[in-house]
Amino acid sequence: MFQHRVETMWCLELLLPLLLIINDARCQWNVWVPRDISAMTNSCVVIPCTFMYPSGIRPYRGTHGIWYFGQPYPQLFPPVVFKSRTDVVHESYKGRTKLLGDLNQRNCTLLINNIGAEHSGKYYFRADLGGANMYTYPDFSELKVLDQPNIDIPEEIVSDVSLELTCYAPDNCPEMTPEIQWMYIDYLPDPEISSDFLEDGNTAVLSSTLTFTPRPMHNGQLLGCRVYYPNTTLVYERLISLDIKYSPRSVWVNVSSEVMEGSSVMLHCEVDSNPPSRISWMFGDQELLWDTASNVSLSLDDVTPAQEGIYTCYGDNGYGIMNTSLYLAVNYPPREPVVNDSMTILEGSTLALHCSTQGSPAPTLTWLKDGELVGTITADELSVLEIVEVTPQGDGQYRCLAENEHGRASSSFNITVEYAPVLLEESKCTVVREGVQCVCIATGNPEPTIEFYLPDVNVTINETDGRYNFYTHTDGHTSTGMIKLREKGERVDNGGPAVNVHCSFFNTYGRESVQLELQQEKKYMMAVIVGTIGGVAVIAFIIAAVRYVGHNNKKENGTPRQDVVLENPALYYSAVKKDKQNLRKKVLKTELLGSKFNSILEETTGEDGDYQPVGSLAGLERQELNYAALEFIGARSREGASGRGDDDSNYTEIKAK
Repeated sequence: MFQHRVETMWCLELLLPLLLIINDARCQWNVWVPRDISAMTNSCVVIPCTFMYPSGIRPYRGTHGIWYFGQPYPQLFPPVVFKSRTDVVHESYKGRTKLLGDLNQRNCTLLINNIGAEHSGKYYFRADLGGANMYTYPDFSELKVLDQPNIDIPEEIVSDVSLELTCYAPDNCPEMTPEIQWMYIDYLPDPEISSDFLEDGNTAVLSSTLTFTPRPMHNGQLLGCRVYYPNTTLVYERLISLDIKYSPRSVWVNVSSEVMEGSSVMLHCEVDSNPPSRISWMFGDQELLWDTASNVSLSLDDVTPAQEGIYTCYGDNGYGIMNTSLYLAVNYPPREPVVNDSMTILEGSTLALHCSTQGSPAPTLTWLKDGELVGTITADELSVLEIVEVTPQGDGQYRCLAENEHGRASSSFNITVEYAPVLLEESKCTVVREGVQCVCIATGNPEPTIEFYLPDVNVTINETDGRYNFYTHTDGHTSTGMIKLREKGERVDNGGPAVNVHCSFFNTYGRESVQLELQQEKKYMMAVIVGTIGGVAVIAFIIAAVRYVGHNNKKENGTPRQDVVLENPALYYSAVKKDKQNLRKKVLKTELLGSKFNSILEETTGEDGDYQPVGSLAGLERQELNYAALEFIGARSREGASGRGDDDSNYTEIKAK
């Protein structure tokens, strides 16, 4: 092997002058290096190199060169692998590189020792002829540092067909020669091994070929190639898993089964083959699903009775075909019932509602109205619900429910009943603070229109008059109208107001007019009664206050207490005037009590109270005026009386007329 390598180098030395002569004629910058070269990690590698430059250039002070790693341009500061002018190189190449060629002979061959994975990459050569005659050649040699040998594996390994596997080891290190061994071949039938030495572009490779006939049982088993350098500790190994192609050997599917309509079922198919087969699920002549894999599952969702039958799984990988079948049975719940369309009918009509469906076993049919059971439950595929003389209460949603042991289904529709308007008993007139309030409430379909009629005017929607306010509201099939009369009307024999209000309500199917009755609300009457009692209490309070003021006045003047007799009416009236401010304060308190009472009535009844406090300031003036109109009768003198008047002063009794 070493002798062969020496002969190769000798041939290069003979060819080099010839290449130089040819390139001199071309007078171009040019370099020749192997485009790809490989070496095992921790070994060495020699990169052959020859460069050319124009013949008109004369080297100044000798020919020099630089090897760069990764980049050809100095301005990018690529790592320096080797430099002939100095020993300054990149840290990762210190003590590792050596120039084997003679630059003066245009030979730039480079040796790199103890290489590692970090040294994999592109290497560029730069010629330095002195002065401005420097040139970096764009061509490069790409080094691949291997940590394991390469194994040449055929694209296809077929069972029962002879197979050749080749293991390669680079031989580009002059000082070290590799050797190759095959591993884990004891289980192979009759293996054969041969070796060879290959050269390509001044790069050398050692190869070893293993030949045998594989079987399906060998699929997935391991084989190995070991490369080592004698007299060193360098050993490299690579393991591969055999990928043996063979036709389908078995096809497995589910057992036959039953499923319910609407449920989901998964049909599994597994095929033993290599490569994985094209697995397809067939239903009759229809292909439902296919995929290239070792197993395929067919998912059937919302299964129907139409999907009942034979399902077949086929496995085909190009090396053979195989199939297996199963039977799928389908049970199903009731179909969606067929029912009437939604309808609008007139009150008093007669209806026949139909519901039909299919199911296995035969379903039961149930009629529901707004969720409540109506009619009878029928164990058949057809049910008829008859409704005689429909009333407004027949309006609503009707649903037919079909059920069996496997499930249920339902369909629904709406029935709208139209009818003439009907007056509700809440309609009436009541007395309120502002006057009389009349409310008219009617229900019907379509919703009724409400009008109020007074003796002197016909009231319609949005009309207004000085005597009333009009309001109307519709909620579903119920309409509400309301007016407020600001006058309480004439008084009748029983003392109440006379009200003549007519409510007219109508829709497509009829019109009716009713006179609304006046009803005295208990809460209003209670307010009147309480107000009257409160007024009497206030009057009594004022009389007591007047007497109290008179009593105080007499005490201030040193006069003994007199219960009924007054010394001088004019003086007493004057005393009442002087104490008017005190009376006003007390009366104001009474007015506040009346206001509070009115607030309580509003919260309780929801209406303005009609209570008016008795004993206001205006009432006070009336009390004073009444007192001035008192008559003095039967005047007489009192013995032992003393006061500011003369001894013969007359006293008069006060009597209320």
